[in-house]
Amino acid sequence: MDVSADLELTVVMPCLNEAETLEVCVRKALDSLERGNIRGEVVVADNGSTDGSQNIARRAGARVVPVAAKGYGSALLGGIHAARGKYVIMGDADDSYDFTNLMPFVQKLREGFDLVMGNRFRGGIRPGAMPPLHKYLGNPVLTGIGRLLFHSPAGDFHCGLRGFSKAAAEKMDLQSTGMEFASEMVVKSTLLGLRITEVPTILSPDGRSRPPHLRSWRDGWRHLRFMLLYSPRWLFLIPGVVMMVAGIAAMLWLLPAPRKVGQVTLDVHTLLYAALLALIGFQTALFAVFTKVFGIIEGLLPPDPRMSWIFKMVSLEAGLVVGTLLIVFGLAGSLYAVNLWRAVSFGALDPSQTFRTIIPAIFSLMLGCQIILSSFFLSVLGLGRRGSKSL
Repeated sequence: MDVSADLELTVVMPCLNEAETLEVCVRKALDSLERGNIRGEVVVADNGSTDGSQNIARRAGARVVPVAAKGYGSALLGGIHAARGKYVIMGDADDSYDFTNLMPFVQKLREGFDLVMGNRFRGGIRPGAMPPLHKYLGNPVLTGIGRLLFHSPAGDFHCGLRGFSKAAAEKMDLQSTGMEFASEMVVKSTLLGLRITEVPTILSPDGRSRPPHLRSWRDGWRHLRFMLLYSPRWLFLIPGVVMMVAGIAAMLWLLPAPRKVGQVTLDVHTLLYAALLALIGFQTALFAVFTKVFGIIEGLLPPDPRMSWIFKMVSLEAGLVVGTLLIVFGLAGSLYAVNLWRAVSFGALDPSQTFRTIIPAIFSLMLGCQIILSSFFLSVLGLGRRGSKSL
């Protein structure tokens, strides 16, 4: 990214058929730059408009950057890449955000903050500016989940008016092409330890006569899915560890003999399900590790020192040893069960006793095979490739 020494700020507006409101947004932003004595520009990242938005933007004084790849995130990535300023402020071109008051963002950026988020709930949401579903459910819930999962200081994850430095944008290495771009910026900034702050901003009803591009349930789910996938610890690791520990504890409790809970007797059938729970838990926790490693290698997640430590401590060789020992134990248990069968001339057996040998043996065989195969797969992921990130 080439940053011009002559420009301090670039205002980036994604655009897809915004002829009704684009000119007023551009003029407001340029007026704000002039009143603040800020050396800057307005960039309209056009995503294939067919209503003449490009000419409107140029006449109003903006620089138009065509972005062929479709999507809200794609348009913004194209505009950010083309920005010539040291700082970038992005905002929608529907006249809902207050481009007349950019100085609070610029001041915070000058103070050294990497990401300056607008907060509509602190600044004010004017009547009709936000649907009740978004105001009272969507935004508060998604923001609350984001703050819980990532400990982010942002109080309005989805405010479209926000500022950041070009250097911070390079560190974030943003990848999302859709509406979840907004969440990715906040999440990555938090995970990277960048300095984040907020300024109150006003949200007004947009000036368009057509429906917005946003689709409440579809885009809300995409934001939620993104945050969950970016936090494999909460989605996979913690539930997996809980299931694995519960399953193994139940197995150890049921192995010696049947157990009575009130009037209910728990026997080998429950033991079998306990083993299944432990295996599913192990697979779930393992998938969290796979997701984390893949995310780091692909640049979706920042490098994690803990993963590097895990790779050093849990090598392919260690996985092979542990997996092999479990397989040997499982084979020994299986042979012991066959020997019990042979002792009765391969006749009828007491299932309540036999399965207390067979189930742990099968569990050990399956777990050992999974550990060996997973160790090989993690080693392949850890090899990396040209252009990929290191752990």
